Amino acid sequence: MTDIPSNQTSLPAEKDRHGVLFALVAMLLTAMAAGMGWGIRGQYGHESGAMIAGVLAALTLVMLFVPWTSSLRAARAAAMMTVAIGIGGSMTYGQTVGLTHDHELIGNWEALRWGMVGLFIKGGIWIGFGGVFLGMGLGGKRYRPLEMALLIPALLGLMFLGIWLINTPFDPANKILPRVYFSDHWYFEPDRELKPRREIWGGMLLALSSLAAYVRLVRGDKLAGRMALVGFIAGGLGFSGGQCVQAYHAWNPEVFTTGALSAYADYFKYFNWWNMMETTFGLIWGGIMALGLWFNRRLIAIDDVSDEVTISPPWEVVLCVTHLVLLLTAEFLRLPRGSTLIYLIVYIEFGLVMSMLPLIGIVGGRFWPYLMVLPVVAAPVVGKTLRHLTYSTEYVSQTIGWLMIVEVPMALMLCIAAWLICKSLKKQPGKSFAAIALLSTTWLFFDLNAMFFEGALPWEEWTGRTANQLIFGVCTISLTLAALVCGLRRSRPNVPEERAETK
Repeated sequence: MTDIPSNQTSLPAEKDRHGVLFALVAMLLTAMAAGMGWGIRGQYGHESGAMIAGVLAALTLVMLFVPWTSSLRAARAAAMMTVAIGIGGSMTYGQTVGLTHDHELIGNWEALRWGMVGLFIKGGIWIGFGGVFLGMGLGGKRYRPLEMALLIPALLGLMFLGIWLINTPFDPANKILPRVYFSDHWYFEPDRELKPRREIWGGMLLALSSLAAYVRLVRGDKLAGRMALVGFIAGGLGFSGGQCVQAYHAWNPEVFTTGALSAYADYFKYFNWWNMMETTFGLIWGGIMALGLWFNRRLIAIDDVSDEVTISPPWEVVLCVTHLVLLLTAEFLRLPRGSTLIYLIVYIEFGLVMSMLPLIGIVGGRFWPYLMVLPVVAAPVVGKTLRHLTYSTEYVSQTIGWLMIVEVPMALMLCIAAWLICKSLKKQPGKSFAAIALLSTTWLFFDLNAMFFEGALPWEEWTGRTANQLIFGVCTISLTLAALVCGLRRSRPNVPEERAETK
């Protein structure tokens, strides 16, 4: 792996001899992290589920690209990308996917093309937010809590403006839909009774474009501006490319039964093609994100940003507890329809709203970045796992479920976060933080998903979940080995003195 010494502001030319090999390794590992995370996301859904892929990919990128930066700086960059990947979960996309493979639309090339355009745009927006915030964390510009407190509401206002401009009118009762619309439409199925969904992608696109313009033109953050474009391309190709897998199966089922791939028909019959689409989506966007960061690696700042902490510990605790209460209440508490607390659902309905408190805490605090990538991301995931296995299916008893699914994992995540915070005060390098956090989150989410899948081990009788579980197992082992190798490396590269002194 290519390392950057702590007193360098960019990667020196002497250390680029194996740059292409490093790029390939980074693409492969980040693709595995995002592919596994996005495939697991399918069981948990929307903003909180998307953060699984966000945290795994972000930790992998930080571990590889900024190994010798400070632990706090690395944690901030990883946490910012993690939060940002969740923002796009507000968009509806199920019916957009349906345009490309629904039984009634098989053979309709116009619907297929239109659906793929919609998936490219929505996927680009989703991962574009992750790209720009990753760039903000690594680009050398210091973003402060007050700036975030003003920026996110401004983006939220622009989002509603964009919804009004692009995603209206919306009156399905009278068959009036927006001019540019990517969900169920009577244009493709004029004789069917449809239930079109309200889209917000136009508002999200305006917010993302405005954010990219702000960081590049106002703040002069070249890396963030470029990574916004990289993320958009990665997400666009990822979503449309992943759906090509599922659509091809829907359009050509005979290939997998009596055609060219019939020799493997006994295995293909167990494939969950929707989950394969999600996993492929993650694989593609993860690989492209790593490649884009590699091409822009000389814009990664190391010493230009201080480890300044501007939020006191008591306020960090208040912000974190407030966020968790709002998040978990909106996710899990069943409120009567007439209750005024029903409006808490807004906190998770729009990803920009849910991101504001975490981003304020991440850019200004010392504890928030570590808490975000470990217990905060895990909290809704363990809750949804418990709900599925204990309350929906009764696969495990409530006593065992609360202990093994919630209490033990959350205690471990909190202890690891506290330990990493203490290590950061002793000048822990970023690669060590990222390796430990990557090991912890990889195995946590793999184990939770395995429980959600009720095992689905390849040596047992195959089910519709076995193939994906096998893929996740390979990704978990690979990420584990990468984290151990990177985390155990102690030597720093020898950099010529004249370059080491260059700012």
